Amino acid sequence: MIKEEVFILAIESSCDDTAAAILKNDKVLSNVVARQSIHEEFGGVVPELASRAHQQNIVPVIDVALKKANVAKEQLSAIAFTQGPGLMGSLLVGTSFAKSLSLALNIPLIAVNHMHAHILAHFIDEEGFDKPVFPFLALTISGGHTQIVKVNDFFDMEIIGETTDDAVGEAFDKTAKILGLPYPGGPLIDKFAKEGNPKKYPFTKPKVDGLDFSFSGLKTQILYFIQKNVAQNPNFVEENKNDICASVQQIIIDILMEKLKLAVAETGITQIAIGGGVSANSGIRETLKNAENKYGWKTFIPKFEYTTDNAAMIGIVGYQKFLHDKFENTKVVSKARIEF
Repeated sequence: MIKEEVFILAIESSCDDTAAAILKNDKVLSNVVARQSIHEEFGGVVPELASRAHQQNIVPVIDVALKKANVAKEQLSAIAFTQGPGLMGSLLVGTSFAKSLSLALNIPLIAVNHMHAHILAHFIDEEGFDKPVFPFLALTISGGHTQIVKVNDFFDMEIIGETTDDAVGEAFDKTAKILGLPYPGGPLIDKFAKEGNPKKYPFTKPKVDGLDFSFSGLKTQILYFIQKNVAQNPNFVEENKNDICASVQQIIIDILMEKLKLAVAETGITQIAIGGGVSANSGIRETLKNAENKYGWKTFIPKFEYTTDNAAMIGIVGYQKFLHDKFENTKVVSKARIEF
């Protein structure tokens, strides 16, 4: 479907953030996120509370997105929404709203895979940010996923490596919990790591064949390390917090980089893009940037606001699908687990 001006309303509600964005072609006019602070007291996302908060947030968030973009709902060309993967209750809120509004406005409905969106966020037209050229490798790292994906085209992607157990974001969050840091702990580890010595406490890398990852053993290793040292010195964590965080972050970076180097060697592809919430980590971003000179790679690091869950990334996939007439009817359903 070729139109000179395509206005996409994008909705993202896969976890605990209610987000809406308006795109004009591949340019973001507004990108609004309502974060849910209620989960902090529980140390993690409570699915039932998340879906209730989405119901409260979705109308005002979309209203603000339209007003910020200065776009009337009658101007919209299509509605894109996250179909999955994610928390079923949360997904249902976004899916139901998208279906209802597309019927009311009589415009196309576009279903988006959340993980594809993290990868294709690099194709948002953003000043100062280059777009990768196909084929490229994408490292998607978040609280629920750790994948190396070979991206041949907008709609042709292949997972060539993934975690066999826990995701990298889980390793960060569980480490933070062991250290007594509040949820979400990943950003705090990043913050303290900047002041610490990454070589102070050497952790061992898990041995996993091929391009796959494993983080459950590392989590256990960190737990036993903390327990052993706290038994000897009850103030161990407080006295060494920066060094512990720096050492944990360094081993995680080493694990990711080892597999990326192997993926480059196996595929011959030297264009590397990262995406997902954990790609907001400053240590990972810096290491990947340094890899350009060190290994001769071309690396693509998304704008910070497009790393964590957001609707702009849903919108860019929606725009590409719009151009290729990839629409859904109202029988489309949310999927907590979805085929990649």
